[in-house]
Amino acid sequence: MKNTFTEGEGFAPQRSLFNALGLTKEEMERPLVGIVSSHSEIVPGHMNLDKVVEAVKMGVAMAGGTPIVFPAIAVCDGIAMGHVGMKYSLVTRDLIADSTECMAIAHQFDALVMVPNCDKNVPGLLMAAARINVPTVFVSGGPMLAGRVKGKKTSLSSMFEAVGSFAAGKISEEELAEFENKTCPTCGSCSGMYTANSMNCLTEVLGMGLKGNGTIPAVYSERLRLAKHAGMQVMELLEKNIRPKDIMTEKAFENALAVDMALGCSTNSMLHLPAIAHAAGVDLDLDKANAISAKTPNLCHLAPAGHTYIEELNEAGGVYAVMNELNKKGLLHTDLMTVTGKTVAENIEGCINRNPEVIRPIDHPYSETGGIAVLKGNLAPDTGVVKRSAVAPEMLKMEGPARVFDCEEDAIKAIKGGEIHAGDVVVIRYEGPKGGPGMREMLNPTSAIMGMGLGSSVALITDGRFSGASRGACIGHISPEAAVGGPIALVEEGDIISIDIEANALNLKVSDEEMEERRKNWKPREPKVTTGYLARYASMVTSGNRGAVLEINQEK
Repeated sequence: MKNTFTEGEGFAPQRSLFNALGLTKEEMERPLVGIVSSHSEIVPGHMNLDKVVEAVKMGVAMAGGTPIVFPAIAVCDGIAMGHVGMKYSLVTRDLIADSTECMAIAHQFDALVMVPNCDKNVPGLLMAAARINVPTVFVSGGPMLAGRVKGKKTSLSSMFEAVGSFAAGKISEEELAEFENKTCPTCGSCSGMYTANSMNCLTEVLGMGLKGNGTIPAVYSERLRLAKHAGMQVMELLEKNIRPKDIMTEKAFENALAVDMALGCSTNSMLHLPAIAHAAGVDLDLDKANAISAKTPNLCHLAPAGHTYIEELNEAGGVYAVMNELNKKGLLHTDLMTVTGKTVAENIEGCINRNPEVIRPIDHPYSETGGIAVLKGNLAPDTGVVKRSAVAPEMLKMEGPARVFDCEEDAIKAIKGGEIHAGDVVVIRYEGPKGGPGMREMLNPTSAIMGMGLGSSVALITDGRFSGASRGACIGHISPEAAVGGPIALVEEGDIISIDIEANALNLKVSDEEMEERRKNWKPREPKVTTGYLARYASMVTSGNRGAVLEINQEK
């Protein structure tokens, strides 16, 4: 195959610029394969991507292509957590998609290999892949190995909870320092089933990554071999003209939801999957999530839901082993094309479960229903989302008085100040996509609740969202959000909130008449940010239940 610029005098100026790049005539005559590198020196999950990219380049060249690297940005959510920087996390998903679309189409690449790893970087590049729609393969940088403190494996959620334990006087300053120094021992995306690893695993399920994309640890040489194979495989896709929209179909997203439920992925998948589907021209209604969850068992309790980590999922057989378990009950569409050039059925054949303690057999699940639940009720008319597999059994159904805060910082101060008590329902609002703006993650308050010993007695509800590292009765993505006058804006201190996760219900026990009176007195808040990218983002972003996608014209 030949790229756009190979022949004809009309493209001679472009060829002269390729000459300036040092490309030979032979290189110009081969397909041009763009390699989107998310490497940086500020994100632990991306510090090794230079090596992964070099391996991809070698794979592309070995298979007869000309690899050319260009960059993508990424924010480390852990570093951005708990301060103004978190407003700039979710918003980068669209920057990544937009800038990659611009680079790929402006330079007319014949094919792409995406090299992401962390939270918004993976969905952003999947959105871009759908928009650009040239043959594309994903290969991530891989997960971090778990840390060890006092003989027990740890992850980033352990670190944040240790801060809460220290605030409560449960551990010493020396013990806190031990967590600080040992929790994150290697490069890679944080070691539990947090958002980055959730999305890298779901990339495999969608059919856009090769086997092991989501689970092979970053420090393993196997990761480099995978990258070389990704580079080679994109050339086969180019030869067969297999494109992202051929792969990311409605049925592929249904598979992703099913495996999401089995793995117990981050609730952020309920933001990203609809957004990726939107880019691929697929309407993914979150009501479908509960229908799939109702028939899909939860097979994994990876951190923070349990005490196993991505490295153990990898050893147990990885994502394909989970898919093979689900297929025993016919819970997947198996006739779908993938970047392997084979169908789902061909990919997962013979992928056995090597550790039933890490991946429960299909007839012995943790629960008969999936790891994520979408809740509705008069407090969340559109949606609220909770990681059901990470909720203590006694918290699946509860009622309690609302403790209302209009920003994350005020809530953290109250939690650490001992003002929150067993049975309370903490409400954090005006932190949604528009209200934040940027829909901040609430890992600090959820970790503080856990560290204070309140994880089995206090719930947290927000129109913001949660880190994949959050655990407990944490209900996010409340839609409509407070900034547009959603019911969460009308909650008052002491109102009784009813949570029934098993029934997918979230309600405020206040009469319709009282709610109508409160609505008459409610006034929109002045925007928190009025300049720069965040202001533009706030003017265009939609609700969390729609994936927080950007639209130019929105209904007011």
